[in-house]
Amino acid sequence: MMKVAIASDHGGILIRKEIIKVMEELNIEYKDFGCGDESSVDYPDFAVPVAEKVASGEFDRGILVCGTGIGMSIAANKVKGIRCALVHDVFSARMTRLHNDTNVLAMGERVIGAGLAREIAKVWLETEFEGGRHTRRIQKISDYENR
Repeated sequence: MMKVAIASDHGGILIRKEIIKVMEELNIEYKDFGCGDESSVDYPDFAVPVAEKVASGEFDRGILVCGTGIGMSIAANKVKGIRCALVHDVFSARMTRLHNDTNVLAMGERVIGAGLAREIAKVWLETEFEGGRHTRRIQKISDYENR
């Protein structure tokens, strides 16, 4: 069973709650890493722990939400082994899994609405990595990262 770590800063609470509903509907095990309310917080304080949990293998994937998704994706991608994609459309969500084997998804609550965020999360969670020629490309990224 897939395990997902999810978090948001103050700018992504509503979409985070919607994505949790999607994971419950799909019977996906998850852990919510916060934040607790709309008081201003620093997105790296939420993005980095989720990314570290995914990179360590404790969780299979992670989902991060902030106002734009940009800060969360930048912070998550600093963690070795993370391939976080900032996604605001369903096609990109599918392709990041098929071709890039992304293990963290970032979205921006001030960019997209809850309905689209639910669709993106569902597609991203249900899509498997295609492998094949894409495996070689992902390996090149890992090789660079491990230098």
